[in-house]
Amino acid sequence: MLQYIARRILMMIPTLLAISIVSFVIIQLPPGDWLTSYIAQLQMSGETVTQDVLDAIKHQYGLGQPIYVQYFKWMGQLLRGDMGVSFEWNKPVNSLIGQPMLLTFVVSLASMIVHWLVAFPIGIYSAVKQYSWGDYLFTGIAFIGAAIPEFLIALVLMWFIFVKTGYNIAGLFSLEYVGKPWSFAKLVDMLKHLVVPIGILGLLGSAGLIRTMRAMMLDELHKPYVITARAKGLKESRVILKYPVRVALNPFVSTVGWNLPALISGTTIVSIVLGLQTTGPLLYHSLMNQDMFLAGSFLMLLSLLTVVGTLLSDILLAWLDPRIRLGG
Repeated sequence: MLQYIARRILMMIPTLLAISIVSFVIIQLPPGDWLTSYIAQLQMSGETVTQDVLDAIKHQYGLGQPIYVQYFKWMGQLLRGDMGVSFEWNKPVNSLIGQPMLLTFVVSLASMIVHWLVAFPIGIYSAVKQYSWGDYLFTGIAFIGAAIPEFLIALVLMWFIFVKTGYNIAGLFSLEYVGKPWSFAKLVDMLKHLVVPIGILGLLGSAGLIRTMRAMMLDELHKPYVITARAKGLKESRVILKYPVRVALNPFVSTVGWNLPALISGTTIVSIVLGLQTTGPLLYHSLMNQDMFLAGSFLMLLSLLTVVGTLLSDILLAWLDPRIRLGG
């Protein structure tokens, strides 16, 4: 196992290098660059930009150089722990993404915990009580939840609450706390605003997991090892929780590689609709404006978390399922 982990860690280096090249090229693919968009915005506002100003901006951000020169400059900064300076915000990327990343982590982790807490018991119940009224009820709700986009629920909920109460649920903070330093009152205000995004992302996100858990449990419940456990006189609850549930958890463990970067990226569309101060809108605007240092740093961070998460998934699967260890 240790040799396997060491080999996988060594494979991460060329994988991340290839991802960095592809990400950087894709960001540069649209015509023009950030400077082109910046000049267009100034011209629309009636301002004129002299050639001296353009040359100074190009020199400051390394624009106008060949793409491979810009790439090696960016990678050299990343290896030193410097993510560069955001073109749009004119701030170091390291300081720019700190608080949004923390808020995204809180929202995503809480949502993930909610939809796991909802999906696991409901999926187990629906499988054990197959074709009961509870199974039909939960299955129907799961189908509806999987069919309706999360951002649509967010829009409808914002409209309904505002019409009925006049309260705006957008954002993670009330207006009086935006931009203010952290305090206990600001923390309490954030927790109040977290209810809606966690409810939307957590409950709707559980719809697919309920279906997966139910299907995996139904596949395991009638296998010989479960029948043998019952024949030995074990309690039904022990039979269910110790054997089929453990095997049914494999798909959830194998998706840790996706869940880990999701803690940082969040759900972009829902974040934009609800006006959340998370990394989703920040990443979206950086890609739209070809802010290559900010967008590239985000993509590399998400790629690193995906690769690490995949490694953790494989290790957890080997620990959870003895058949995988035997096959390895």
